Parts: sequence; structure tokens; C-alpha cells
Amino acid sequence: MDYETKVNDYEAMGVPEYWIVDYLAYGGKRFIGHPKQPTISIYHLSDGEYEVKQFRGDQHIISPTFPELNLTASQIFSAGN
Repeated sequence: MDYETKVNDYEAMGVPEYWIVDYLAYGGKRFIGHPKQPTISIYHLSDGEYEVKQFRGDQHIISPTFPELNLTASQIFSAGN
């Protein structure tokens, strides 16, 4: 539900960036790809519409809101373990 509803709601409210951290890969294939795997989706508002970038495994997270962030998707997924 987060993948479908939040995009429209947050876009209308002008939320500049939001993240969906799908550490259990529950999202549908059309949202997180195939094969399904833990995915961080970062939605960034550009000209009134969201652009999404996705990160998995050892990919470094790139966030326009947090340009100095130095973490990989795996580091976020394993936090607290």
C-alpha cells in the first residue's frame, strides 16, 4: 500500500523526499523488481513529480536531502542486528 498511496498523497503535499525501506521484500515485483529482494526506494520530488531510485545490497545510498550520507543498503538493513 505504501508504494501506491504515499506517492500520490506525498506528491500532492509537496513532501520533498521520502524513503520506503522494504527490508523483507514485501513490495510487488512492479515496485521492487524481480527477483524480489530487500530494497530501499528513495522518492525525490522534481518538478512536482517523484523520481524514484532504488538501492540494494552493497549499493551506496544516494539522497539529495542527505548528500553526505555514507551508507549502503546492506548497512541499513542490518542495523540493530
